[in-house]
This record gives sequence, C-alpha cells and structure tokens, in this order.
Amino acid sequence: MTRATLSTHVLDIALGRPARGVGVALVGEDGSPIGQGTTGSDGRIADLCPGGVAPGSYRLVFEVEDYFGDREHLFNAVSLDLEIREARHHHVPLLIGPYACSSYRGS
Repeated sequence: MTRATLSTHVLDIALGRPARGVGVALVGEDGSPIGQGTTGSDGRIADLCPGGVAPGSYRLVFEVEDYFGDREHLFNAVSLDLEIREARHHHVPLLIGPYACSSYRGS
C-alpha cells in the first residue's frame, strides 16, 4: 500500500524569519503518536513520519510556547486537524506570531 508523506515549515511572521526549535507532533484520531520532530534552522521538518502514513484523520500539533520564550504571546500550542485522503506528499506550513496564526496546504 502506498502511504502519504508529510512535511511542515514554521515561519514567525512577527520577526520575518523561520521559527527554529518548534516541536511538532502528528497524532492519530485516538491520540496515539504517529511522528514527531523539531524544526531546524530553516523552520522546516522535511519528513515528519518516515515510512509515511495511511489515509485517515490526524492532528498536527505545533508546540510554540518554548519557541516564544519570554516574548508575550497568546498561543502555547497550535493544533490542526487534518484529513489525509490521498497517498501523496502533503506540506502543511504554519505562519505564527505572538497573537495570530494561519496555515494552508503547501506544495
């Protein structure tokens, strides 16, 4: 069976640079851990789940509290519920600031 792959990219829109050191986890519908990683100096995780994932529902969790550190901020974590329907590559970027966040389906 062909499996889907998943990557992400976290950008700090307030500072205008990649968000380095953000912990990211992919969990299944039942809360079981599927994959995890930490963004590098370029704010990216190229392959969150080596070996891929089967089509299904997942939660992508970005732990941003430590990233913000002493900066004033609203978000401790940002969670995105995903429905992966196709066995292809999925890129899910997160744009984060102390008081705002946004995401989209990347390429």
